[in-house]
Amino acid sequence: MQGRSGLDRELLDTAALVGHLVPVGSVYAFLAQHRGVVFPDGLFADLFPSGRGRPSVPGEVIASVLVLQTLQDLSDTEAMQALRCDLRWKVACGLPIDHEGFHPTTLTVWRNRLRASDRPERIFEAVRTVTAQTGVLRGKTRRALDSVVLDDAVATQDTVTQLIAAVRRVRREVPAAAQVIAQHCHAHDWDDAGKPAIAWDDKAARDALVSALVNDANLLVDALREAELDQQGSRALALLALVAGQDVEPAEGSDGTDGRWRIARRVAENRVISVIDPQARHAHKTVHHRQDGFKAHVAVEPDTGLFTAGEVTEAAGEDNHEAVVGLALLDDEEPGELEVLGDSAYGTGDARAALTKKGHTAIIKPVPLRPAVTGGFTLDDFTTDETAGTVTCPNGLTRPITPSRTVTFGAACRGCPLRARCTTSKTGRSLTLHPHDALLRAARRDWSTNPDLQATYRQHRPMVERSIAWLIGPKGRCRKLRYRGVAANDWWLHTRMAALNLRRLTNLGLHHQHGTWTLAPIA
Repeated sequence: MQGRSGLDRELLDTAALVGHLVPVGSVYAFLAQHRGVVFPDGLFADLFPSGRGRPSVPGEVIASVLVLQTLQDLSDTEAMQALRCDLRWKVACGLPIDHEGFHPTTLTVWRNRLRASDRPERIFEAVRTVTAQTGVLRGKTRRALDSVVLDDAVATQDTVTQLIAAVRRVRREVPAAAQVIAQHCHAHDWDDAGKPAIAWDDKAARDALVSALVNDANLLVDALREAELDQQGSRALALLALVAGQDVEPAEGSDGTDGRWRIARRVAENRVISVIDPQARHAHKTVHHRQDGFKAHVAVEPDTGLFTAGEVTEAAGEDNHEAVVGLALLDDEEPGELEVLGDSAYGTGDARAALTKKGHTAIIKPVPLRPAVTGGFTLDDFTTDETAGTVTCPNGLTRPITPSRTVTFGAACRGCPLRARCTTSKTGRSLTLHPHDALLRAARRDWSTNPDLQATYRQHRPMVERSIAWLIGPKGRCRKLRYRGVAANDWWLHTRMAALNLRRLTNLGLHHQHGTWTLAPIA
Protein backbone atom coordinates (compact mmCIF):
# COMPACT_ATOMS: atom_id res chain seq x y z
CA MET A 1 0.00 0.00 0.00
CA GLN A 2 1.07 3.60 -0.46
CA GLY A 3 2.86 5.24 2.43
CA ARG A 4 2.08 8.78 3.56
CA SER A 5 4.14 11.39 5.37
CA GLY A 6 3.05 12.40 8.84
CA LEU A 7 2.25 16.03 9.60
CA ASP A 8 3.98 16.04 12.98
CA ARG A 9 7.69 16.68 13.11
CA GLU A 10 9.88 14.14 14.81
CA LEU A 11 12.14 15.00 17.73
CA LEU A 12 15.28 14.79 15.58
CA ASP A 13 13.75 16.44 12.51
CA THR A 14 16.69 17.53 10.36
CA ALA A 15 14.96 20.62 8.99
CA ALA A 16 14.22 21.88 12.48
CA LEU A 17 17.76 21.25 13.69
CA VAL A 18 19.93 22.33 10.76
CA GLY A 19 17.49 23.55 8.09
CA HIS A 20 18.95 27.07 8.41
CA LEU A 21 22.22 25.74 6.96
CA VAL A 22 20.60 24.87 3.65
CA PRO A 23 20.99 27.79 1.19
CA VAL A 24 17.82 29.73 0.50
CA GLY A 25 16.77 29.38 -3.13
CA SER A 26 18.37 25.95 -3.55
CA VAL A 27 16.50 22.87 -4.71
CA TYR A 28 17.04 21.38 -1.24
CA ALA A 29 15.32 24.30 0.49
CA PHE A 30 12.51 24.30 -2.06
CA LEU A 31 11.78 20.60 -1.60
CA ALA A 32 11.94 20.94 2.16
CA GLN A 33 9.13 23.50 2.05
CA HIS A 34 7.04 22.43 -0.93
CA ARG A 35 7.65 18.78 -1.86
CA GLY A 36 4.19 17.82 -0.59
CA VAL A 37 2.56 20.43 -2.82
CA VAL A 38 4.52 19.58 -5.97
CA PHE A 39 4.34 15.82 -5.41
CA PRO A 40 1.12 15.14 -3.44
CA ASP A 41 0.31 11.60 -2.30
CA GLY A 42 -2.49 11.36 -4.87
CA LEU A 43 0.05 11.73 -7.66
CA PHE A 44 1.21 8.15 -7.06
CA ALA A 45 -1.98 6.51 -5.76
CA ASP A 46 -2.44 4.30 -8.83
CA LEU A 47 0.97 2.71 -8.29
CA PHE A 48 -0.27 1.06 -5.09
CA PRO A 49 -3.92 0.09 -5.72
CA SER A 50 -4.08 -2.30 -2.79
CA GLY A 51 -4.96 -0.89 0.62
CA ARG A 52 -3.23 -3.78 2.33
CA GLY A 53 0.31 -4.67 3.13
CA ARG A 54 3.31 -2.76 4.37
CA PRO A 55 3.22 0.97 3.52
CA SER A 56 5.65 2.12 0.86
CA VAL A 57 7.97 5.08 1.16
CA PRO A 58 5.78 8.23 0.95
CA GLY A 59 5.43 9.50 -2.61
CA GLU A 60 6.67 13.01 -1.85
CA VAL A 61 9.84 11.56 -0.28
CA ILE A 62 10.67 9.14 -3.10
CA ALA A 63 9.92 11.80 -5.73
CA SER A 64 12.31 14.17 -3.98
CA VAL A 65 14.97 11.46 -3.86
CA LEU A 66 14.52 10.67 -7.59
CA VAL A 67 14.77 14.36 -8.48
CA LEU A 68 17.95 14.85 -6.45
CA GLN A 69 19.43 11.59 -7.70
CA THR A 70 18.86 12.53 -11.33
CA LEU A 71 20.00 16.10 -10.78
CA GLN A 72 23.32 14.92 -9.32
CA ASP A 73 23.64 11.86 -11.61
CA LEU A 74 24.01 9.31 -8.82
CA SER A 75 23.59 5.56 -8.84
CA ASP A 76 20.97 4.01 -6.56
CA THR A 77 23.63 3.11 -4.02
CA GLU A 78 25.17 6.58 -4.14
CA ALA A 79 21.73 8.18 -3.78
CA MET A 80 21.00 6.14 -0.66
CA GLN A 81 24.39 7.05 0.77
CA ALA A 82 23.57 10.72 0.19
CA LEU A 83 20.18 10.29 1.85
CA ARG A 84 21.87 8.63 4.82
CA CYS A 85 24.81 11.01 5.25
CA ASP A 86 24.01 14.34 3.51
CA LEU A 87 22.05 16.71 5.74
CA ARG A 88 20.79 18.63 2.73
CA TRP A 89 19.08 15.50 1.41
CA LYS A 90 17.51 14.81 4.80
CA VAL A 91 16.20 18.37 4.97
CA ALA A 92 14.85 18.19 1.42
CA CYS A 93 13.07 14.87 2.07
CA GLY A 94 11.79 15.73 5.56
CA LEU A 95 13.62 12.90 7.32
CA PRO A 96 14.97 12.82 10.88
CA ILE A 97 18.68 13.30 11.32
CA ASP A 98 19.22 9.69 12.41
CA HIS A 99 17.35 8.20 9.44
CA GLU A 100 19.41 5.43 7.87
CA GLY A 101 17.95 5.76 4.39
CA PHE A 102 16.32 3.00 2.35
CA HIS A 103 17.62 0.00 0.52
CA PRO A 104 18.80 0.96 -3.00
CA THR A 105 16.33 -1.49 -4.56
CA THR A 106 13.52 0.77 -3.30
CA LEU A 107 14.39 3.15 -6.14
CA THR A 108 14.36 0.27 -8.62
CA VAL A 109 10.87 -0.75 -7.51
CA TRP A 110 9.53 2.78 -7.85
CA ARG A 111 11.15 3.32 -11.27
CA ASN A 112 9.71 0.07 -12.55
CA ARG A 113 6.24 0.94 -11.29
CA LEU A 114 6.43 4.40 -12.81
CA ARG A 115 7.64 3.11 -16.18
CA ALA A 116 4.93 0.45 -16.29
CA SER A 117 2.18 2.93 -15.42
CA ASP A 118 -0.05 4.94 -17.75
CA ARG A 119 1.81 8.11 -16.76
CA PRO A 120 5.53 7.34 -16.51
CA GLU A 121 6.40 11.03 -16.91
CA ARG A 122 4.31 12.26 -13.98
CA ILE A 123 7.24 13.83 -12.13
CA PHE A 124 7.99 15.96 -15.21
CA GLU A 125 4.29 16.73 -15.57
CA ALA A 126 4.09 17.86 -11.94
CA VAL A 127 6.94 20.32 -12.46
CA ARG A 128 5.39 21.43 -15.76
CA THR A 129 2.19 22.26 -13.86
CA VAL A 130 4.22 24.43 -11.49
CA THR A 131 5.88 26.12 -14.47
CA ALA A 132 2.52 26.86 -16.08
CA GLN A 133 1.13 28.44 -12.90
CA THR A 134 4.06 30.81 -12.58
CA GLY A 135 3.30 32.27 -16.01
CA VAL A 136 7.01 32.31 -16.80
CA LEU A 137 6.28 30.99 -20.31
CA ARG A 138 3.31 33.26 -20.92
CA GLY A 139 3.98 35.32 -24.02
CA LYS A 140 7.11 33.30 -24.82
CA THR A 141 6.46 32.36 -28.43
CA ARG A 142 9.75 30.76 -29.36
CA ARG A 143 10.80 27.13 -29.05
CA ALA A 144 14.25 25.84 -29.93
CA LEU A 145 14.65 22.23 -31.01
CA ASP A 146 17.83 20.22 -30.64
CA SER A 147 19.11 16.72 -29.97
CA VAL A 148 22.08 15.10 -28.31
CA VAL A 149 23.47 11.58 -28.55
CA LEU A 150 23.63 9.72 -25.23
CA ASP A 151 26.08 6.86 -24.79
CA ASP A 152 24.50 3.49 -24.05
CA ALA A 153 25.08 1.48 -20.91
CA VAL A 154 26.37 -1.62 -22.69
CA ALA A 155 29.41 -2.62 -24.72
CA THR A 156 29.13 -2.70 -28.50
CA GLN A 157 29.37 -6.32 -29.64
CA ASP A 158 30.89 -7.74 -32.79
CA THR A 159 29.06 -10.22 -35.02
CA VAL A 160 30.45 -13.40 -33.45
CA THR A 161 29.74 -12.23 -29.90
CA GLN A 162 26.18 -11.26 -30.84
CA LEU A 163 25.46 -14.58 -32.54
CA ILE A 164 26.68 -16.56 -29.54
CA ALA A 165 24.80 -14.37 -27.06
CA ALA A 166 21.60 -14.50 -29.13
CA VAL A 167 21.65 -18.30 -29.36
CA ARG A 168 22.27 -18.59 -25.62
CA ARG A 169 19.37 -16.21 -24.98
CA VAL A 170 17.02 -18.33 -27.10
CA ARG A 171 18.15 -21.38 -25.13
CA ARG A 172 17.21 -19.59 -21.89
CA GLU A 173 13.90 -18.13 -23.03
CA VAL A 174 12.47 -20.91 -25.24
CA PRO A 175 11.93 -24.29 -23.50
CA ALA A 176 12.18 -26.33 -26.71
CA ALA A 177 15.41 -24.67 -27.83
CA ALA A 178 17.82 -26.55 -25.55
CA GLN A 179 17.08 -29.89 -27.18
CA VAL A 180 17.40 -28.50 -30.72
CA ILE A 181 20.72 -26.85 -29.87
CA ALA A 182 22.10 -29.99 -28.22
CA GLN A 183 21.20 -32.18 -31.19
CA HIS A 184 21.92 -29.94 -34.18
CA CYS A 185 23.97 -26.84 -33.25
CA HIS A 186 27.67 -27.63 -32.89
CA ALA A 187 29.45 -24.48 -34.06
CA HIS A 188 30.32 -23.55 -30.48
CA ASP A 189 30.26 -24.75 -26.89
CA TRP A 190 27.04 -22.94 -25.95
CA ASP A 191 27.85 -23.15 -22.26
CA ASP A 192 30.76 -20.79 -22.94
CA ALA A 193 29.77 -17.13 -23.30
CA GLY A 194 33.16 -16.22 -24.78
CA LYS A 195 34.49 -16.47 -28.29
CA PRO A 196 35.84 -19.74 -29.68
CA ALA A 197 39.60 -20.24 -29.66
CA ILE A 198 40.53 -20.03 -33.34
CA ALA A 199 43.31 -18.40 -35.35
CA TRP A 200 41.64 -15.00 -35.64
CA ASP A 201 44.26 -13.76 -38.10
CA ASP A 202 43.32 -16.61 -40.47
CA LYS A 203 40.57 -15.40 -42.85
CA ALA A 204 39.53 -18.92 -43.77
CA ALA A 205 39.13 -19.85 -40.10
CA ARG A 206 37.07 -16.73 -39.44
CA ASP A 207 34.80 -17.37 -42.40
CA ALA A 208 34.35 -21.00 -41.38
CA LEU A 209 33.34 -19.95 -37.86
CA VAL A 210 30.93 -17.29 -39.13
CA SER A 211 29.38 -19.78 -41.55
CA ALA A 212 28.90 -22.36 -38.82
CA LEU A 213 27.39 -19.85 -36.39
CA VAL A 214 25.01 -18.38 -38.97
CA ASN A 215 23.91 -21.84 -40.13
CA ASP A 216 23.24 -22.92 -36.53
CA ALA A 217 21.27 -19.72 -35.93
CA ASN A 218 19.18 -20.19 -39.09
CA LEU A 219 18.55 -23.83 -38.24
CA LEU A 220 17.38 -22.87 -34.75
CA VAL A 221 15.06 -20.15 -36.08
CA ASP A 222 13.55 -22.53 -38.64
CA ALA A 223 13.06 -25.28 -36.05
CA LEU A 224 11.22 -23.00 -33.63
CA ARG A 225 9.30 -20.91 -36.14
CA GLU A 226 6.00 -22.74 -35.54
CA ALA A 227 6.46 -23.25 -31.80
CA GLU A 228 4.11 -21.61 -29.32
CA LEU A 229 6.18 -18.92 -27.65
CA ASP A 230 5.54 -16.36 -24.96
CA GLN A 231 6.48 -12.72 -25.45
CA GLN A 232 10.04 -13.11 -24.17
CA GLY A 233 10.61 -16.20 -26.28
CA SER A 234 9.26 -14.50 -29.40
CA ARG A 235 11.51 -11.51 -28.85
CA ALA A 236 14.57 -13.71 -28.31
CA LEU A 237 13.91 -15.70 -31.48
CA ALA A 238 13.24 -12.56 -33.55
CA LEU A 239 16.47 -11.01 -32.27
CA LEU A 240 18.43 -14.13 -33.25
CA ALA A 241 16.95 -14.01 -36.77
CA LEU A 242 17.92 -10.35 -37.06
CA VAL A 243 21.45 -10.82 -35.75
CA ALA A 244 22.01 -13.81 -38.05
CA GLY A 245 21.30 -11.70 -41.12
CA GLN A 246 22.35 -8.13 -40.44
CA ASP A 247 26.14 -8.46 -40.59
CA VAL A 248 26.77 -11.29 -43.05
CA GLU A 249 26.62 -11.86 -46.79
CA PRO A 250 27.22 -14.90 -49.02
CA ALA A 251 30.90 -15.82 -49.29
CA GLU A 252 32.75 -15.20 -52.53
CA GLY A 253 31.38 -17.54 -55.20
CA SER A 254 28.34 -18.45 -53.10
CA ASP A 255 24.73 -17.77 -53.97
CA GLY A 256 23.62 -17.90 -50.35
CA THR A 257 22.22 -21.43 -50.50
CA ASP A 258 25.33 -23.49 -49.80
CA GLY A 259 25.82 -22.33 -46.21
CA ARG A 260 28.99 -20.32 -46.82
CA TRP A 261 28.98 -16.86 -45.24
CA ARG A 262 31.35 -14.03 -44.41
CA ILE A 263 31.21 -10.75 -42.52
CA ALA A 264 29.59 -8.21 -44.82
CA ARG A 265 31.76 -5.41 -46.16
CA ARG A 266 29.30 -2.75 -45.03
CA VAL A 267 27.45 -1.73 -41.90
CA ALA A 268 23.77 -2.65 -41.92
CA GLU A 269 21.35 0.24 -41.72
CA ASN A 270 19.86 0.57 -38.24
CA ARG A 271 22.21 -2.16 -37.01
CA VAL A 272 21.61 -3.79 -33.63
CA ILE A 273 24.91 -3.30 -31.80
CA SER A 274 24.27 -5.39 -28.69
CA VAL A 275 21.90 -8.19 -27.78
CA ILE A 276 22.08 -6.95 -24.19
CA ASP A 277 20.35 -3.74 -25.28
CA PRO A 278 18.81 -4.39 -28.70
CA GLN A 279 17.55 -0.80 -28.98
CA ALA A 280 21.01 0.79 -28.84
CA ARG A 281 22.27 1.96 -32.22
CA HIS A 282 25.22 3.48 -34.02
CA ALA A 283 24.78 7.26 -34.09
CA HIS A 284 26.31 9.76 -36.49
CA LYS A 285 25.69 13.23 -35.11
CA THR A 286 28.26 14.52 -37.59
CA VAL A 287 30.26 12.90 -40.37
CA HIS A 288 33.37 12.58 -38.22
CA HIS A 289 31.85 12.07 -34.77
CA ARG A 290 30.37 8.65 -34.11
CA GLN A 291 28.81 7.25 -30.95
CA ASP A 292 26.76 4.27 -29.88
CA GLY A 293 23.60 4.73 -27.87
CA PHE A 294 20.38 6.71 -28.06
CA LYS A 295 19.29 10.16 -29.11
CA ALA A 296 17.62 12.64 -26.75
CA HIS A 297 15.38 15.19 -28.47
CA VAL A 298 14.35 18.32 -26.57
CA ALA A 299 12.28 21.45 -27.02
CA VAL A 300 13.46 24.47 -25.04
CA GLU A 301 12.13 27.96 -24.41
CA PRO A 302 15.33 29.88 -25.26
CA ASP A 303 14.88 32.95 -23.02
CA THR A 304 14.48 30.98 -19.79
CA GLY A 305 16.23 27.74 -20.78
CA LEU A 306 13.27 25.70 -19.53
CA PHE A 307 12.58 22.35 -21.16
CA THR A 308 9.04 22.15 -22.53
CA ALA A 309 9.19 18.62 -23.96
CA GLY A 310 11.60 15.79 -24.66
CA GLU A 311 11.87 12.24 -25.92
CA VAL A 312 14.52 9.53 -26.12
CA THR A 313 14.56 7.45 -29.29
CA GLU A 314 16.83 5.00 -30.98
CA ALA A 315 19.79 6.82 -32.50
CA ALA A 316 19.08 5.71 -36.09
CA GLY A 317 16.12 5.20 -38.39
CA GLU A 318 13.85 7.51 -40.38
CA ASP A 319 11.18 7.59 -37.67
CA ASN A 320 13.80 8.86 -35.19
CA HIS A 321 15.09 11.71 -37.37
CA GLU A 322 15.27 15.13 -35.71
CA ALA A 323 12.72 16.63 -38.07
CA VAL A 324 10.20 13.89 -37.26
CA VAL A 325 10.61 13.73 -33.49
CA GLY A 326 11.09 17.49 -33.14
CA LEU A 327 7.67 18.17 -34.64
CA ALA A 328 6.06 15.73 -32.21
CA LEU A 329 7.56 17.70 -29.30
CA LEU A 330 5.41 20.66 -30.33
CA ASP A 331 2.12 18.75 -30.28
CA ASP A 332 1.04 20.25 -26.95
CA GLU A 333 1.71 23.81 -28.11
CA GLU A 334 -1.11 26.04 -29.32
CA PRO A 335 -1.19 26.23 -33.15
CA GLY A 336 -0.23 29.45 -34.86
CA GLU A 337 1.77 30.92 -31.99
CA LEU A 338 5.37 29.80 -32.23
CA GLU A 339 8.61 30.71 -33.88
CA VAL A 340 10.43 27.38 -34.12
CA LEU A 341 14.22 27.55 -34.17
CA GLY A 342 16.40 24.68 -35.27
CA ASP A 343 19.54 23.78 -37.17
CA SER A 344 19.51 22.35 -40.68
CA ALA A 345 18.56 18.87 -39.43
CA TYR A 346 15.06 20.24 -38.81
CA GLY A 347 14.84 21.93 -42.21
CA THR A 348 13.34 19.12 -44.26
CA GLY A 349 10.50 19.88 -46.65
CA ASP A 350 8.06 17.71 -44.71
CA ALA A 351 8.93 19.45 -41.44
CA ARG A 352 8.53 22.92 -42.94
CA ALA A 353 5.20 21.93 -44.50
CA ALA A 354 3.93 20.58 -41.16
CA LEU A 355 4.98 23.75 -39.31
CA THR A 356 3.31 25.90 -41.93
CA LYS A 357 0.12 23.86 -41.66
CA LYS A 358 0.04 24.45 -37.89
CA GLY A 359 0.60 28.16 -38.39
CA HIS A 360 4.07 28.18 -36.81
CA THR A 361 6.97 30.19 -38.22
CA ALA A 362 10.09 28.19 -39.06
CA ILE A 363 13.35 29.95 -38.25
CA ILE A 364 15.44 27.02 -39.35
CA LYS A 365 18.78 27.12 -41.09
CA PRO A 366 18.32 25.60 -44.58
CA VAL A 367 20.29 22.59 -45.71
CA PRO A 368 23.01 23.97 -48.04
CA LEU A 369 22.83 22.90 -51.67
CA ARG A 370 25.75 21.09 -53.22
CA PRO A 371 26.42 21.73 -56.91
CA ALA A 372 27.04 18.78 -59.18
CA VAL A 373 30.21 20.56 -60.31
CA THR A 374 32.39 22.47 -57.86
CA GLY A 375 31.51 26.14 -58.20
CA GLY A 376 28.78 25.31 -60.69
CA PHE A 377 25.02 25.56 -60.81
CA THR A 378 22.79 24.41 -57.96
CA LEU A 379 19.13 23.50 -57.97
CA ASP A 380 18.21 27.12 -57.27
CA ASP A 381 19.71 28.16 -60.61
CA PHE A 382 16.94 26.20 -62.32
CA THR A 383 13.54 27.88 -62.62
CA THR A 384 10.61 25.73 -61.60
CA ASP A 385 7.05 26.38 -62.73
CA GLU A 386 4.83 24.10 -60.67
CA THR A 387 1.69 25.34 -62.44
CA ALA A 388 3.01 24.47 -65.87
CA GLY A 389 4.89 21.45 -64.55
CA THR A 390 8.21 22.48 -66.10
CA VAL A 391 11.79 23.32 -65.18
CA THR A 392 14.02 25.69 -67.12
CA CYS A 393 17.80 25.32 -66.95
CA PRO A 394 20.31 28.24 -66.76
CA ASN A 395 20.71 28.02 -70.56
CA GLY A 396 16.98 28.57 -71.08
CA LEU A 397 16.05 25.01 -71.98
CA THR A 398 12.68 23.86 -70.59
CA ARG A 399 11.75 20.28 -69.73
CA PRO A 400 8.63 18.73 -68.12
CA ILE A 401 8.40 17.43 -64.57
CA THR A 402 7.45 13.74 -64.58
CA PRO A 403 4.88 12.25 -62.19
CA SER A 404 7.80 10.95 -60.10
CA ARG A 405 9.14 14.52 -59.81
CA THR A 406 12.19 13.96 -62.01
CA VAL A 407 13.43 16.23 -64.79
CA THR A 408 15.76 14.96 -67.54
CA PHE A 409 17.61 17.26 -69.92
CA GLY A 410 19.56 14.39 -71.50
CA ALA A 411 20.64 14.93 -75.09
CA ALA A 412 19.79 18.61 -74.91
CA CYS A 413 22.96 19.10 -72.85
CA ARG A 414 25.13 18.22 -75.86
CA GLY A 415 26.91 21.27 -77.12
CA CYS A 416 25.56 23.42 -74.26
CA PRO A 417 28.08 26.21 -73.53
CA LEU A 418 27.24 25.94 -69.80
CA ARG A 419 27.63 22.18 -69.49
CA ALA A 420 31.02 22.36 -67.78
CA ARG A 421 29.39 24.33 -64.96
CA CYS A 422 26.33 22.10 -64.78
CA THR A 423 27.16 18.40 -64.97
CA THR A 424 29.86 15.83 -65.61
CA SER A 425 27.37 13.09 -66.54
CA LYS A 426 27.69 11.66 -70.03
CA THR A 427 23.92 11.44 -70.28
CA GLY A 428 23.34 15.08 -69.33
CA ARG A 429 21.84 16.82 -66.32
CA SER A 430 18.88 15.38 -64.46
CA LEU A 431 17.01 16.64 -61.39
CA THR A 432 14.84 15.09 -58.71
CA LEU A 433 12.48 17.60 -57.13
CA HIS A 434 11.22 17.29 -53.57
CA PRO A 435 7.42 17.26 -53.17
CA HIS A 436 7.85 20.50 -51.18
CA ASP A 437 10.44 21.98 -53.54
CA ALA A 438 8.74 25.39 -53.61
CA LEU A 439 8.78 25.58 -49.81
CA LEU A 440 12.45 24.65 -49.65
CA ARG A 441 13.36 27.20 -52.33
CA ALA A 442 11.50 29.91 -50.45
CA ALA A 443 13.29 28.99 -47.22
CA ARG A 444 16.71 29.23 -48.87
CA ARG A 445 15.79 32.52 -50.52
CA ASP A 446 14.47 34.03 -47.29
CA TRP A 447 17.52 32.90 -45.36
CA SER A 448 19.90 34.59 -47.80
CA THR A 449 17.92 37.81 -48.26
CA ASN A 450 16.30 38.44 -44.87
CA PRO A 451 18.87 39.66 -42.32
CA ASP A 452 16.25 39.76 -39.54
CA LEU A 453 15.72 36.02 -39.92
CA GLN A 454 19.39 35.26 -39.40
CA ALA A 455 19.65 37.78 -36.57
CA THR A 456 16.78 36.10 -34.69
CA TYR A 457 18.39 32.71 -35.24
CA ARG A 458 21.80 33.86 -34.02
CA GLN A 459 20.28 35.54 -30.98
CA HIS A 460 18.03 32.76 -29.74
CA ARG A 461 19.03 29.45 -31.32
CA PRO A 462 22.40 29.14 -29.48
CA MET A 463 20.58 29.38 -26.14
CA VAL A 464 19.48 25.79 -26.53
CA GLU A 465 23.14 24.79 -26.35
CA ARG A 466 23.13 26.07 -22.78
CA SER A 467 20.20 23.83 -21.93
CA ILE A 468 21.88 20.88 -23.64
CA ALA A 469 24.99 21.55 -21.54
CA TRP A 470 22.80 21.45 -18.40
CA LEU A 471 21.26 18.22 -19.63
CA ILE A 472 24.50 16.33 -20.13
CA GLY A 473 26.07 17.82 -17.00
CA PRO A 474 29.57 19.10 -16.21
CA LYS A 475 32.17 17.53 -18.49
CA GLY A 476 29.36 15.54 -20.11
CA ARG A 477 29.13 13.11 -17.21
CA CYS A 478 25.39 12.56 -17.73
CA ARG A 479 25.93 11.63 -21.36
CA LYS A 480 26.69 8.07 -20.23
CA LEU A 481 23.35 6.41 -19.55
CA ARG A 482 22.70 4.10 -16.61
CA TYR A 483 19.76 2.19 -18.06
CA ARG A 484 18.98 -0.04 -21.02
CA GLY A 485 16.24 0.46 -23.58
CA VAL A 486 14.27 3.42 -24.89
CA ALA A 487 11.57 3.39 -22.20
CA ALA A 488 13.96 3.39 -19.24
CA ASN A 489 16.13 6.13 -20.68
CA ASP A 490 13.12 8.20 -21.73
CA TRP A 491 11.98 8.10 -18.11
CA TRP A 492 15.45 9.26 -17.07
CA LEU A 493 15.33 12.13 -19.56
CA HIS A 494 11.99 13.41 -18.30
CA THR A 495 13.08 13.17 -14.68
CA ARG A 496 16.32 14.94 -15.53
CA MET A 497 14.40 17.71 -17.33
CA ALA A 498 12.06 18.02 -14.34
CA ALA A 499 15.01 18.39 -11.96
CA LEU A 500 16.73 20.96 -14.18
CA ASN A 501 13.51 22.94 -14.62
CA LEU A 502 12.95 22.90 -10.88
CA ARG A 503 16.48 24.16 -10.28
CA ARG A 504 16.02 26.86 -12.91
CA LEU A 505 12.71 27.99 -11.41
CA THR A 506 14.19 28.20 -7.91
CA ASN A 507 16.98 30.35 -9.32
CA LEU A 508 14.29 32.60 -10.78
CA GLY A 509 12.66 32.95 -7.34
CA LEU A 510 9.96 30.28 -7.27
CA HIS A 511 7.49 30.79 -4.39
CA HIS A 512 4.19 29.27 -3.33
CA GLN A 513 1.83 31.94 -2.06
CA HIS A 514 -1.93 31.91 -1.49
CA GLY A 515 -2.29 28.52 -3.12
CA THR A 516 -0.49 29.36 -6.36
CA TRP A 517 3.04 29.41 -7.76
CA THR A 518 4.77 32.70 -8.49
CA LEU A 519 8.23 33.98 -9.31
CA ALA A 520 9.65 36.62 -7.03
CA PRO A 521 13.16 37.92 -6.36
CA ILE A 522 14.99 36.06 -3.63
CA ALA A 523 15.65 38.28 -0.63
